[in-house]
Amino acid sequence: MSQAETVKPYRWLAQYYDEIFASMRSPADEARERLLSRIMSSVDSACDLACGTGTTALILARKGITMYAVDLSPLMCRLARKKASRAGLPLHILQADMRSFRLPKAVDLITCEFDALNHVPHRRDLRKVARAVARALRPGGHFFFDVNNSLGFKRYWTGAVWFEKPGVALVMRNGHSREADRAWSDVEWFIRHGRLWRRYHERVEEVCWDADEIRLTLQETGFDQVRAWDAAPFFKDNPLIGPGCRTFYLARKGGSPQPGLHQSSRAHRTSIHPGSPAA
Repeated sequence: MSQAETVKPYRWLAQYYDEIFASMRSPADEARERLLSRIMSSVDSACDLACGTGTTALILARKGITMYAVDLSPLMCRLARKKASRAGLPLHILQADMRSFRLPKAVDLITCEFDALNHVPHRRDLRKVARAVARALRPGGHFFFDVNNSLGFKRYWTGAVWFEKPGVALVMRNGHSREADRAWSDVEWFIRHGRLWRRYHERVEEVCWDADEIRLTLQETGFDQVRAWDAAPFFKDNPLIGPGCRTFYLARKGGSPQPGLHQSSRAHRTSIHPGSPAA
């Protein structure tokens, strides 16, 4: 991968990720439980892609699922290993790029949550991720992910956000371009080291695709069923995430179906079901 294609992994954002985005955890957990309820009995192995500190991977591992966890950030991987060790749960952690990762064995389910898929640097990278995911899934396996949409960029990638806790403070200065369908946040960190405070800078960027683009890319990379749900019903306590801002997707890789799973006759079509369980 060329230097221009390389993504710089997050450093300080990784260290304080759980505290900063704690409010997102409960809605994401509820969405996963409800939308995957009909397929989980057939999932023996799974991978959490862009796993962060490993929370989702460990939730699934507690269900007896053989779990892989993939993240680009070395610090995220270290934090995930520590969590797995404290929990006494087996977790196979790989440091890798979501556009080119490979698993030792194909799995039944791949999750990619908290709009991690938006964080690739280029629009064309959606196809790279979809191909890598399809390669890592067994025939009939599923890909579950969520993305920020253009309306979400307009609603909450704007203005500034302040966060602080003992020994650390940050301001996130957000912006977006409707024409380019991109959003960014310049994050200024203030970290206490003994009696002194030091300032650090990180930049977070996201790229956006519309529903038709996502559906077509998935179909062209081997997925024969795609379903979608508006995320707003799961974020009832978050006034920023309204209808149309964020979407959950569940895509099935073509091939032999998993035992006991219902075959939909509406393949190649995306439907929006606000919060209803997957069929």
